[in-house]
Amino acid sequence: MYWAIVTLTTVGYGDLSPNTPLGQFLASLVMVLGYGVIAVPTGIVSVELNRAYNKTSTKACLHCGRGAHDDDALFCKICGGTLGVELSRPATTG
Repeated sequence: MYWAIVTLTTVGYGDLSPNTPLGQFLASLVMVLGYGVIAVPTGIVSVELNRAYNKTSTKACLHCGRGAHDDDALFCKICGGTLGVELSRPATTG
């Protein structure tokens, strides 16, 4: 995909570039749209991978009060105390 954008806009080579204002505008438009096609899905995939990797609960430790433990944890990863009830979790959609 990257090479298609570079080829269409001639940004990467420098030997050929549009001279007219309309040509320069079209080349910049194609470049921005092309890089958007690359960046947006990459960002979405990165966020979803991060969300899948960081599965933490909102249970608070009864001894030290720390949160952000693993979903299946029964004891605190900081002090080893028993985990209590879940703290208020913000509503998520989707």
